[in-house]
Amino acid sequence: MNALVVSTTLFVLALMIGVEVIGKVPATLHTPLMSGANSIHGIVIVGVIIVAARADDPLSYVIVLLAAILGTMNVVGGYVVTDRMLEMFRSDKAKSAKDAAGTSKDGGNAR
Repeated sequence: MNALVVSTTLFVLALMIGVEVIGKVPATLHTPLMSGANSIHGIVIVGVIIVAARADDPLSYVIVLLAAILGTMNVVGGYVVTDRMLEMFRSDKAKSAKDAAGTSKDGGNAR
């Protein structure tokens, strides 16, 4: 029981510090920070895999599953935001070439 209280306290403190730190970041820096944080989210996924190896009861399995889902969402979301951010800096010529490569020869009406 003591380990659960310590773990919960640590989690709540980390949550409060995270909210405080992110709350102080100006809106113009959120996108670059999100793209730079992809490596941190990848480390979270590795941590989930390590913790999953030691899971031995149903509550642990649920927590590991939740951590894996949330960590994966963060990694995918980070890459989506990075792609959107980089799209803003592409030239019009590169954008039109990318759009042309994404459509089929019959104008997108493949059947």
